[in-house]
Amino acid sequence: MVIEKMRSWVSSENGATAIEYGLIAAGISVAIAAVVWALGDDLLALFTQIETALAG
Repeated sequence: MVIEKMRSWVSSENGATAIEYGLIAAGISVAIAAVVWALGDDLLALFTQIETALAG
């Protein structure tokens, strides 16, 4: 009985799946942060132009 439980515990992939999803989420977060960092100044300039056009 104990050996059967240990075999099922060793073959369980629930924890591995959760770790994989966590790594995917972390990768997506890093990609989004990189894009925002790269385009931040351009977006600021665009919104400043829009603000100026709407104000005047």
